[in-house]
Amino acid sequence: MEAAKKHFFIDISVMLGRSMRHILRSMDTIITVTIMPIAMMLLFVYVLGGAIQTGTDNYVNYLLPGILLMAIASGISYTAFRLFTDVQRGIFERFHTMPISRSALLWGHVLTSLVSNAISVVVILLAALIMGFRSSAGILPWLAVAGILALFTLALTWVAAIAGLTAKTVDGASAFSYPIIFLPFISSAFVPTESMPTVVRVFAENQPVTSIVEAIRAMLSGQPPGNDIWIALAWCVGIMLVAYFLAMRTYKRRV
Repeated sequence: MEAAKKHFFIDISVMLGRSMRHILRSMDTIITVTIMPIAMMLLFVYVLGGAIQTGTDNYVNYLLPGILLMAIASGISYTAFRLFTDVQRGIFERFHTMPISRSALLWGHVLTSLVSNAISVVVILLAALIMGFRSSAGILPWLAVAGILALFTLALTWVAAIAGLTAKTVDGASAFSYPIIFLPFISSAFVPTESMPTVVRVFAENQPVTSIVEAIRAMLSGQPPGNDIWIALAWCVGIMLVAYFLAMRTYKRRV
């Protein structure tokens, strides 16, 4: 049993290294996942920020949680793309003829998404600091923020896995991420929900991005997140469990 576990983790580390090398060789991936969210942050802060009333003096602090979620949503679309590419090229079948754990290839893609998105988050945080972002949060709130972002990434990554394994075209593999990227615009990520029309406000206040943004924003400002933290965790864990079950079921049918 111990030998099997050790072999499984070695296989995953090999698959993780393979996927990470593909990312580092693809400059368009790096540009899309890191540069575009930073460009959007610059646009909102220095062009539109003066016209947006949020009740805070530092709009970068208000904006940052939503930008981080958008960056993650953009990044996981590449997970679906890479999975789709492996399926179409018969990579799964080739690896399954070798003494490699059958699920290691899928887990390699999932962990690659987690690592690459963590790098993107760090880069965006550094850019935000240069733009004036400041936080009074201690180490525990920062760890809680990292945990929520990791859960959010894993939840969306398993959704991406379903798309990558079932899509018929390259566009279909990544198209699922477009609504997810758009969700922060209909949330409290950029403006308070109180300024929205009633129907839009009801949707905005009851979709997952708002609770996640509010929880992260509160913790980064040194404030208690209240019920938002539990709602955010419920959304992330619920989506992750359902998507994991469906992704593994789809994967087993494919292989």
